[in-house]
Amino acid sequence: MYEFNIQNMTCGHCAGTVEKAIRATDPTAQAKVDLPTRTAKVESKLDPLTIAAAIEKAGYPNTFTSL
Repeated sequence: MYEFNIQNMTCGHCAGTVEKAIRATDPTAQAKVDLPTRTAKVESKLDPLTIAAAIEKAGYPNTFTSL
């Protein structure tokens, strides 16, 4: 599982966009986007850099850590 710290996520629409970007990259991913903490916890078999790139492409710079 990975946790992504997401910049510029300020509203529910932003959180939805991040979640859609994750699911578009890996439809089988389990993702929980938390707006108040500006994080996303993702369980995926994909490389975290691939998911981070998808979130970034959606307009949200981010960093990730393993959990």
